[in-house]
Amino acid sequence: MIKGTFIDEISHDIPHQNWGTGEWDQDFALMKSIGIEFVILIRCGYKKWITYPSGVLKGEMKAFEPSEDLVRLFLNLSEKHGMGFYFGLYDSGEFWTHRDYEKETAINLKVIDEVWAAYGKFPAFKGWYISHEVNVCNEGMINLYKKLGKHCKKISEGQQVIISPYINGIKNVSQYTEKTAKTKSITLKEQEENWRTIFEQIHGAIDVVAFQDGHVAYEELEHFMRIHKKLSDEHDIECWTNIETFDRDMPIKFLPIKWEKMRMKLEAAEKANIQKAITFEFSHFMSPQSAYGQAGHLFNRYKEYLEEKTG
Repeated sequence: MIKGTFIDEISHDIPHQNWGTGEWDQDFALMKSIGIEFVILIRCGYKKWITYPSGVLKGEMKAFEPSEDLVRLFLNLSEKHGMGFYFGLYDSGEFWTHRDYEKETAINLKVIDEVWAAYGKFPAFKGWYISHEVNVCNEGMINLYKKLGKHCKKISEGQQVIISPYINGIKNVSQYTEKTAKTKSITLKEQEENWRTIFEQIHGAIDVVAFQDGHVAYEELEHFMRIHKKLSDEHDIECWTNIETFDRDMPIKFLPIKWEKMRMKLEAAEKANIQKAITFEFSHFMSPQSAYGQAGHLFNRYKEYLEEKTG
């Protein structure tokens, strides 16, 4: 079952819905109604766009002053609705893109300190999300995960740190193309070897791994999930799944997923003995308030599924 959702308020490939406090308040209530227990801010900023008035990012990255402190808003709404909040780190769209992992790490260490000083006492603040997504073993990336994860845990006295990697599968294609698949995919053996190496290195810095589930063929998904669960168990890392509620099988990027596909992915996770799911993401692709009309229908189908599962 879906227990958490990302909040994609700073995005570069999904349109904003221009919500204010009222719309967000209603969306948190809708999330709660289907059993969602926590939200994850997918990133606190991207390039110059930020979610809170960060002195660090305005000073060092020339970020724009936000019109509203969304971190404070989401923390307050999380508390109001009895939900937890996980803070997503900053994506420079520059250092990370050019593999300057040391600079990406350095700016985020300052963000972590700033955020904890400003918001760490909020009751709903439950942990951290390292927003940098990867699919292969890379020394620079591993060091970034280790340094940021350990600093998050140290400053917050052990709060959870989550990552959500992706699989270099058949559907790992750019959002800027009409293509929906490529000719070559990573093998199960390669995936296992890559992530065994990564998990050995990040053990102690990362508490939860939630692999994105949309980059491989549906008939392959359960097999990849079983590998992820096995490796996570071996390295004492929790294994969740990130149920993508948008469709990667269409040339239009991105629309709410067909319910039958979402159900198949939920069932694959269940067969792989993965107990907890998060989603990217409720507000655009499942909410009855979404700009996409079909998102509300997906909400209804999922509610029916929950009733079916619980009797």
